[in-house]
Amino acid sequence: MGGIIVLGIVAILFIAIVMSGVKIVRQSEVIIVERLGKYHKTLNSGINIIWPIIDRPRNIMWRYIQEGYDGVKYINFKEKSRIDLRETVYDFPKQNVITKDNVNVQINALLYFQIMDPIKSMYEIENLPDAIEKLTQTTLRNVIGELELDESLSSRDTINTKLRTILDDATNKWGVKVNRVELQDINPPEDIKAAMEKQMRAERDRRASVLEAEGQKKAKVLEAEGYKASQILEAEGLKESKIRTAEGERDADIARAQGEAKARITKAEAEAEAIRLINEAVKEEGDPINYLIANKYIDTLKEMVSGKDNKTVYLPYEASNVLGSLGGIKDLFGPK
Repeated sequence: MGGIIVLGIVAILFIAIVMSGVKIVRQSEVIIVERLGKYHKTLNSGINIIWPIIDRPRNIMWRYIQEGYDGVKYINFKEKSRIDLRETVYDFPKQNVITKDNVNVQINALLYFQIMDPIKSMYEIENLPDAIEKLTQTTLRNVIGELELDESLSSRDTINTKLRTILDDATNKWGVKVNRVELQDINPPEDIKAAMEKQMRAERDRRASVLEAEGQKKAKVLEAEGYKASQILEAEGLKESKIRTAEGERDADIARAQGEAKARITKAEAEAEAIRLINEAVKEEGDPINYLIANKYIDTLKEMVSGKDNKTVYLPYEASNVLGSLGGIKDLFGPK
């Protein structure tokens, strides 16, 4: 009975020892194995077998953030045997940094890094998370210390790029690659905030005044341009109106002249036709010239004595010639 118990104990110990030599590694994790205190191999994801007792995993210090019941975040460091190869983010607490113009500001930063060489991260640095945190703090103080407050507030991208480059170069020998650094908050003192708000308010007021002045100037320019355009249009309209009036008057004068010319031609043709008819009528009985002269004299005398209340009697100087003309008319209409 005692032998069975001893055999059972030995079997259990054997099974425990064998099970301790079986290591299951999850994806994106590795385990550093040392044999008798010396690096032996790296266990990748999957099932791995090691020799118990002589092979042991090497622990690495890791950083954890825990939030208490009061909402305050606490940073704890624990040892673990598995190294996580995924990208890790470190949320650093607020740091007091002095700028180039001696302003004390609080800066909260985020660091994204990834372990690329587990062997270097295990053997090249004693406490990797603490070393990265301290290196980030000192680098942040150096970079911000070279800038004034206004530059620090307006050049976050430049600061992030510069921090990432410096940290990546410094952590390369630790087998770590820093992917990016982000500044969450830059908080200057309250009096500086108040002064900055006053400055921003004054700047906004100045911009508003400038915009208002520019708007008034533009409105006046547009008004002047509109008045100028209206004057030009009015002058062009007046010019066009005068041109059209002159052309109308010219056309009217031409039409009037053409009408008068046509009337004179018609009258001359009528007189010529009348003379021709008279000539044909009286050429056999007498001289038609006497007849025409007598008519002109009679018409002239009629115009001279016409008029209202005209009591003047005109007697031609050459009355004998007039009577002779009348006699000539009598001869024309006498019996044949």
